[in-house]
Amino acid sequence: MGSCSLMVMSRLAVVFGGSRGIGRAVSQLLAQRGHRVVVLSRNKEAAQATAESLPGEKHLGLSCDVSKEENVQKAFETISKTCGTVGYLVNAAGINRDALLLRSKSEDMLSVLHTNLLGSILTCRGALRSMLSHGGAIVNIASSLAIQSQSITFSSDPS
Repeated sequence: MGSCSLMVMSRLAVVFGGSRGIGRAVSQLLAQRGHRVVVLSRNKEAAQATAESLPGEKHLGLSCDVSKEENVQKAFETISKTCGTVGYLVNAAGINRDALLLRSKSEDMLSVLHTNLLGSILTCRGALRSMLSHGGAIVNIASSLAIQSQSITFSSDPS
């Protein structure tokens, strides 16, 4: 076995929702493994603070609201110009508006759909542009709430 097969190549990892929770832990692990990490969050200060706390150098923290297509496009333009080709994309950004269906406001449901579903689609599309020619990997992280159901029993008897 040659020494080249043992060498791990450092790649650029982009982590949406990387300033908190699972996204922050993933950012930390990728940096520990020697990858350059771009941390994205709706809160620019939180993204920058996380990037600065990571081991290694040249990590970057950016602001991006994944529910807004123009934010995602701008983020990938910035990443492409300042960091290069995306090797890994991690979608850990998500929101929860925990309420029963009958109590849920339409704007809350749309906000959850735009962030948790559309946001992942938009970021995947943005990353794929560079991954198609250079290869890469995408990891989409979802909450356990995505697979839980609400049981509703109806009765026409008012008593």
